[in-house]
Amino acid sequence: MTIAFVPAAGLLAGLDLLHIETAGAVAHVRLNRPAKRNAVNDTLVAQLHTCFVNLPSEVHAVVLTGAGDHFCAGLDLSELSERSVAEGILHSRTWHAAMDAIQFGRVPVVAVLHGAVVGGGLEIASACHLRVAEAGAYYGLPEGQRGIFVGGGGSARVPRLVGVATMTDMMLTGRVLDAQEGYERGLSQYLVEDGQGFARGVALAQKIAANAPLSNFSVMQALPRIADLPQADGLFVESLMSAIAQGDDAAKERVRAFLEKRAGKVEKS
Repeated sequence: MTIAFVPAAGLLAGLDLLHIETAGAVAHVRLNRPAKRNAVNDTLVAQLHTCFVNLPSEVHAVVLTGAGDHFCAGLDLSELSERSVAEGILHSRTWHAAMDAIQFGRVPVVAVLHGAVVGGGLEIASACHLRVAEAGAYYGLPEGQRGIFVGGGGSARVPRLVGVATMTDMMLTGRVLDAQEGYERGLSQYLVEDGQGFARGVALAQKIAANAPLSNFSVMQALPRIADLPQADGLFVESLMSAIAQGDDAAKERVRAFLEKRAGKVEKS
């Protein structure tokens, strides 16, 4: 089934380095610097932050893509200026704020990855909740060869997907992972043929958007934090979140629908 997206209005329409569309409960946010392989400059970071903290209330899931032949080739080094240590810290923290707005924002985000997913592009992808990779996608962290270090949250997020050893290898040697190896190591949850990523991403976003909003919010906000807690503390937080979610009116209706056989059972897809 084809989904018809229409351009976003208001504040989101003015973000010139993003192309933002909506279709019902799903928003499509596209990095829009194809001539630069969607390399990230300060303006794009700021616009990502603005976008994700100002999503329309009717949006319940986002598909994030890149225009042109690549998802994102990383930091735009042509705009990299010499900074003091203090300035460098503040610059990195602007990235952290934008990535947190994606990971810990209001709605789940599905990234569709194709072509280069490199450096800052991988940092953006790792802040998303689901990642669909096309067969031609490839992953790299070339900061080690360029005399710099990741600053957009990659050291906190990427190892949670692939492990410290793999990230160490990528940064020290410049090793590039293809889509298959990235999938096997956990950089994506889905792997599809070239050209099929957007359709799969939209289908996943539609399914996610149909969930109870509080349930989605609990998965986004509580699950990663519980994983970082000692087990006893994590189990207590789990009890709190479980009770909160069960007490939601939408959750009660969904349970009644299942018991009354008005909802489908779990099926293998």
